[in-house]
This record gives sequence, C-alpha cells and structure tokens, in this order.
Amino acid sequence: MLHHKHLIDIDEYSVEEITEILDTARSFKEVNDRTIKKLPTLRGRTVINLFLEPSTRTRTSFEIAGKRMSADVINFSASSSSTKKGETLADTGETLNAMNADLIVVRSKQEGAPRLLARHVDAHIVNGGDGKHQHPTQALLDAFTIRERLGHLEGLRIGIVGDIAHSRVVGSLVPLLVKMGAKPIVIGPPTLMPSEPGWWGCDWSYTLDDVLPELDVVYMLRIQMERLDGAPLPSLREYTMLYGIDTARLAAMKPEAIIMHPGPINRGVELSAEAADSERAVILDQVNAGVAVRMSVMYLLLGGDNSGLAS
Repeated sequence: MLHHKHLIDIDEYSVEEITEILDTARSFKEVNDRTIKKLPTLRGRTVINLFLEPSTRTRTSFEIAGKRMSADVINFSASSSSTKKGETLADTGETLNAMNADLIVVRSKQEGAPRLLARHVDAHIVNGGDGKHQHPTQALLDAFTIRERLGHLEGLRIGIVGDIAHSRVVGSLVPLLVKMGAKPIVIGPPTLMPSEPGWWGCDWSYTLDDVLPELDVVYMLRIQMERLDGAPLPSLREYTMLYGIDTARLAAMKPEAIIMHPGPINRGVELSAEAADSERAVILDQVNAGVAVRMSVMYLLLGGDNSGLAS
C-alpha cells in the first residue's frame, strides 16, 4: 500500500509508489475487461465526489471506479453544494467529516483546495484537479497509457503541446515523466508558456515543427479559454497552422509515435479529424485507463481487500 494518506501532489510520490499504482492498475484493467466487472474490494466504504467545477470524464471515471469496487459513491456538484450558498470549503469539509466518509475526491477552480480540505477531514483526499496547479490521476493515467502502448517510459521523448502556462495537466505530468526517466519537452507560443518554462526540469520549444520528428509521444493540450485570464492568444486559425496536428504533421511523425489528448478535443484546432481518428491516437485508451488507474488509487489508499483481483 502507499505511504501517503492523500494523493494531492504527484511531486510527493516516489518512483516506486508511482510504479505500484501503475502495476496495480493493470490488474484492474483486466477486471474492467470482464463481463462481470464488480468486485467486493471496497464494500462498506463511502466515497464522495465533491466536484466544484464542471467535469465529465474525471467525475464519471471516479464514480465508475468506486462503484466497480462496491463502494457507496455520493456525487456533489457545485450547484448542489452549500458552497453555492456561501459556505466555506472548510465548513463543507467539517460537514462531510461528520458523515464519516472514507475518501473524498475534490475538484475545484481554486488552487490548494484539496490540501485545505485535508486539514478538516479524517478521510483520504484525492485531488481531481485544482485550478492551474495539479491533476495527479490524469498524469498517472497518461503514464499508464504510454506504458501500455509503447512498453516503457524511460528514455521516451514526449512533447506536450499547447497552453502550457494554464494547464494543470502539465503541472502533474511533467514532474511524473521526469521522475520516471522520460524526456518531456513543452511546446507552445511564447504567450502561452510560463516565464521560465524550464523550471520543471524539462526542455522547451516555441516551434512544433522543429521537434516533431523526434517525438515518441505528441500530447496535445486543449486551448482553455476559461483559464486564459486575458493572456494574448493568436487567432485559432493561426494557432492551428503553427501547432495543430494535421495530415502533413502526421506524416512528419515517427512511424510508432502516438497522439494523446486529455479531452475534450477542439476538433480542427488541436487536432484535425484525421489526426483525432487515426490509429496513432490513443485518446480513448486514456479514457479507459482512467477507470483502472482511479480504481488503483482508491484501492491502495483505502487498503481494500484483493478479492476477485488477478493474482
């Protein structure tokens, strides 16, 4: 089991712990391929999904993960939470704590919300995405997908393309990849890059075409207009011309290189229809991996039994 009570920041996890999560997720992936997918692993445990920001993939993935392990899963959205009435997150935490929840998944526009909540509850906390800070389970499912498709992480050249400055995906994925021996490079226009893009310990480039032929993985980020806060952005047409994956850029990629995207895709912006639907794209594999990885995280944090798991 893990040496941490919470999963808030991937930087706190060692290579061995990350590997354990990914290895355990493989067992759960096998479970998810069965006709009968239900396990007694977390029977009697209560999982609360506290989503104070809209989400489809992450919330649904956590809900399915909990239910497949027989946990009682309760969903709260921003519209149904008392935070909409002015209640503080700390008071919400105290309220949930009084109900004896075992694990709380929290997603918030506010950076640091999961760590704040952790100070007010006895339950395990999993960060489902906080502002522009971190999204650790996304990074884990991405690493799982790469490892399943390409066989390993160490030594791979992984290009992360797009809105680097405003992406919580980058905030978790780059540190994880560096720890695991991969060679990430962030790529995007200067206006969508942090002032010091090398502070993660990775390379960076303002030009996709210069580095595209050397990449094993091309990870396209969604342009997040809701997080830009007035940052100057080229027109979408110009952005697509410089950074979008189209037919010509597909042909320039390594023969075995894959395309990833955290979703939802802006078709015709980050990816053309041909690129999004090509055999190189493992985007639906990422979605599938999300359930297995989140099952793994819950199982390891809560110390569930291994009934029904492959030996």
